[in-house]
Amino acid sequence: MQFRRFGIYYTPQNGAFATFGAHWLGWDIETGKILPHPEIADLPRPVDEMTATPRKYGLHGTIKPPFRLADGTTRQGLETAMESLASTLAPVALDGLALNRIGSFVALTIKGDQTPLADLAGKVVTGLDAFRAPPSDAELARRRQSRLSSRQEALLEQWGYPYVMEEFRFHITLTGRLAHGEAEQVQAALAPHLVSLLPAPFEVPDMTLVGEDEDGMFHEIQRYTLSG
Repeated sequence: MQFRRFGIYYTPQNGAFATFGAHWLGWDIETGKILPHPEIADLPRPVDEMTATPRKYGLHGTIKPPFRLADGTTRQGLETAMESLASTLAPVALDGLALNRIGSFVALTIKGDQTPLADLAGKVVTGLDAFRAPPSDAELARRRQSRLSSRQEALLEQWGYPYVMEEFRFHITLTGRLAHGEAEQVQAALAPHLVSLLPAPFEVPDMTLVGEDEDGMFHEIQRYTLSG
C-alpha cells in the first residue's frame, strides 16, 4: 500500500478498550477495516455524524504528527530509524485516562502528570525530524487559523506543528466539533460504556508507525516496542 503521509501514534493494542474505541469511531486502524458503531442511548446525534472527523485517524494519541516524507528520504529509511529510536526509549506509565471535553470535542486525556509522555514525544519529534518535509503554505495557513501564540508559531516554523514540546497535550480524540451542550451529553452517554474499560495505570509500552492512504484513512504499518 502506498502512503502519502506518515505519523507516530500511541495506539492501544488488543483488549476491550481498543475494541470499543475502534467501533465507536467506525475504523480499525490495525486491520484497515470499517466497523459498525455501538448502540448507545441518549446521544445528541448519530455516532456516525459525531465521529466523522476523527474516524480516518483511528483510535490513537499523537506522538509525532503526520508528515510527508522529505526529499531524499524513504519509507524504508523511516522504518529503520523508528526501530533504532525505539530501542533507546523507555516505556512510560502514567496514572490513567479520563473522559473529558476539550473545547467543543470529547476526548480522553491524561490523569495526573503527563511529563514522561511529553518528554518521550519530544524525543520522537526531534529524532525523526530529518524525514519530515516542510509543511506547505496551505498547511501553515490552516494551522494559523487557530490563533496561535507566539511560542506555538515558533514551534510550527521549527517542527511543522504548533502543539509539540512544552505545548504537547496528549489526548485521544473521540468526536469532531460539537454544538453547544452536545459534548456534555456525549460524555454522560459514553461514560457507562467506556470509563470501566480505560487502563489504570495508563502504559505506553510501544509506538505505532502509521500511514495515510490515498483516501485519507490511516493504517498501522508497524508497532515498535520501547526497549531503552
